[in-house]
Amino acid sequence: MEALFEEAFLKALEKHSSIKKLVKRKVDLILENPVAFGEPLKGSWQGFYSCPVKRNFIIIYLYCDACRNKGDDAVVLCHDCSETNNRTVRFVLLGPHDKTYGI
Repeated sequence: MEALFEEAFLKALEKHSSIKKLVKRKVDLILENPVAFGEPLKGSWQGFYSCPVKRNFIIIYLYCDACRNKGDDAVVLCHDCSETNNRTVRFVLLGPHDKTYGI
């Protein structure tokens, strides 16, 4: 599985460095089985998944295979979709539940 990290995710990880080990464990679990550890999102977040890091703190990510199979790639429109393989997980956002969805 290939992992890509968006700039917003990396900035948030730097900002919340106290939970860096917890985030790394969750990232590793997501990379093992992206669909099993995440909850598919709906509405304006269609195509994305969320996974809790700890109470009220989440990771938002995309799993290319699921996105393409569900046809969500027509909604998500990643700038490099044609360049990434199906076994790619793109880590998009990290942060407190309410603030992360509000971005």
